[in-house]
Amino acid sequence: MTLTVWFSLLLICLLGAMSPGPSLAMIAKHSLAGGRLNGLVAAWAHAFGIGLYAFATIIGLAVLLEQSPLVFKGISYAGAGYLAYLGFNALRSKGGVAAKLEAGEKMSYWQSAREAFLLSLLSPKIALFFIALFSQFVALGNDITNQIIIVSTPLIIDGLWYSFITLILSSPLVVDRIRSKAQLIDRLSGVVLILLAVRVVVTV
Repeated sequence: MTLTVWFSLLLICLLGAMSPGPSLAMIAKHSLAGGRLNGLVAAWAHAFGIGLYAFATIIGLAVLLEQSPLVFKGISYAGAGYLAYLGFNALRSKGGVAAKLEAGEKMSYWQSAREAFLLSLLSPKIALFFIALFSQFVALGNDITNQIIIVSTPLIIDGLWYSFITLILSSPLVVDRIRSKAQLIDRLSGVVLILLAVRVVVTV
């Protein structure tokens, strides 16, 4: 893999990580409600899921999904269901930012890791990202060195980006400002997640 090709891969991965969506909402929830370490655990669990997607793409996931519409629809509907589940929980403040901050409850690291990892695996947005953009690098996956680079680049970029978001959101000044608006954040994030789920079902 040439340096130019790697830079294009790096840019695509960076833009994908920085685009707002349910992943950002998830990391924000665990950073605010659980604390800095919970946010970091969630960030790297999410990144590990991204790495798995990259590996799956190399071994032909893009081709499989393009040739098997039922498989793609199954993944999309599963992702939509999980987004809707997260959205309804946020609307009811069950496990959301408002409930956790108000009760002073600490999330377990396992909960943070599990939710972030499942979101990265079940998010239709991430599946579409790898199929539409990342799959162009599959042809380079015949060499073991290229395989390592293709898998590790999105994993590391995703983990570093959401670690950066976690460090910002978990600072005491930011938490104090957000605490008064925690319930509003829950409501808004819940609506956004449910709308994303509906959009997936309608467009599949």
